Formats: sequence, C-alpha cells, structure tokens
Amino acid sequence: MVKKRSNTRFMAEVAVFSALAYLLDLAANILSLKIWPQGGSISIAMVPVFLIAYRWGIKGGLLTGFLLGLLQFIIGFAQIYTILQAIIDYFIAFTVVGFAGVFAGSVRKAIESGDKSKWMVYVVVGIFVGSLLRYFCHVISGIVFFGEYAPEGQPVAVYSLLYNGTYMLPSFIISAIIVVLVIAAMPKRMVVQEH
Repeated sequence: MVKKRSNTRFMAEVAVFSALAYLLDLAANILSLKIWPQGGSISIAMVPVFLIAYRWGIKGGLLTGFLLGLLQFIIGFAQIYTILQAIIDYFIAFTVVGFAGVFAGSVRKAIESGDKSKWMVYVVVGIFVGSLLRYFCHVISGIVFFGEYAPEGQPVAVYSLLYNGTYMLPSFIISAIIVVLVIAAMPKRMVVQEH
C-alpha cells in the first residue's frame, strides 16, 4: 500500500512539475523578444526539473525533463527544422537536465546532517551538470543544423558555442539561485523523499 501511494505521488509530482516547467518556458519564450532567432531563451524552465531530480532522484529528473521536451515539441514554441534536430534540441537536451538527480542522495544526506554549505554545493554542481549536458546538446545541434547562420569567417563550432552560451549561462545561474532558495525554504521532509 505504501509503495502504491509512493508511485502515485511520484507520477503526480512529475506530471505537475513537467507542466510547470513547460509554462515557465512558454513565458520565457513570449518575453524573449526573439533575441535568439534560431531558438533559445533565458528561462527558469529547468527549475522544476531540478527540484524533482533532487526529490526523486535521477529517474524523476530524467522523466520530468523528457516530458518537458515532449510538451515543447507538441504544443510549444518549438523551432523544428528536421526530426533529428528536434530530437536533439527537445527530447535529449531536456531529458539530460535530469542527470542532476545523480546528486540527490548527497543532497539528501547533507540536508539530514544539517550541513547547509555541503547541500548547496551539491545542488549547484548538479545544476551545473544538467545545464552543461543540455548546453552540449544544443551546441551539437547548432553545429550540425545551424552552421549556415554563422557569420562569414567564424567557425561553426565557435558560433554554436557562443550562441547557445548566451542563454544557457544565464539560465544556469538563475536556476541555481532559485533552486537553492526553494530548497532552503522547504521543510526537510519535502526534500528527503523515501525511495
């Protein structure tokens, strides 16, 4: 009975946080003023993915990220040029954000022991890993599918690194700040989830 309740809670939280992530991304795309013509925006859409990753571990993070990518693909402002590009930029890029969940156990132990600086470091490192993996996906997609937009004489790889870095670096920083603040404000039992 406890296992069934836990599975139901897991599925419900993943669904709600995936929808929240999508709404945050939708708002970011509306407010981005199309600064990035080939897609991208400074967004806090990764925040719900990170929160689920720390609460439920890697499976929760990966599933929430995948569902965010799926929602963007189906009903969002997805910029789709080819099926392979869509798979990389939406399904893979947002799924790998959930790898922050690798640090869920370390975050949990540090919170249980009351070591605030330690759990904050683990949280930020996990967010960095998830953001970096997403960034790499977008860079690869940029090199393969958007090279024609590189300024004349600029290597395509450099263009893709810079283009994607202009929104991914701020998104990482803002997400890290928000997730640390949210976890610090949450009751310990909300973060320390039974598995």
